[in-house]
Amino acid sequence: MKILVAVDGSDISLRAVKYAVRLAGKLAKPAKLFLVAVDAEPFPGVESRIGKAAMAQIHAESHERMLAPARKALARGKVDVREMAVIGEPADAILAAARTAKADLLVMGSHGRGSVKGILLGSVSSKVIAQTELPVTIVR
Repeated sequence: MKILVAVDGSDISLRAVKYAVRLAGKLAKPAKLFLVAVDAEPFPGVESRIGKAAMAQIHAESHERMLAPARKALARGKVDVREMAVIGEPADAILAAARTAKADLLVMGSHGRGSVKGILLGSVSSKVIAQTELPVTIVR
């Protein structure tokens, strides 16, 4: 089974990682975990002002902040883990990553580090659920 877990560095996304690890441990066959961290595109004109190298550095630092807590949680586990660091609109990028990984299940937090617009059931979670045929597990 291939399980894609969306991470953003928040406590809730860390709970999603831990849930996916527990689930993977209960399966008869070993599962592959795909951690996907999505950094949003910069505002138009930002890259031209600061340069491609600076923008790439900003994205790399952002991805590291998102993935580091998950790596720490997975350090002791015996799960096959792959990381995917992508740039784009979060819901669309998560769905594209799921297609690329040929995921069987998506696991994500109920809301992440987004703004106030995603307080109840995060807007990213809602979009992912609405646009996929895959089973989605939302962790609170």
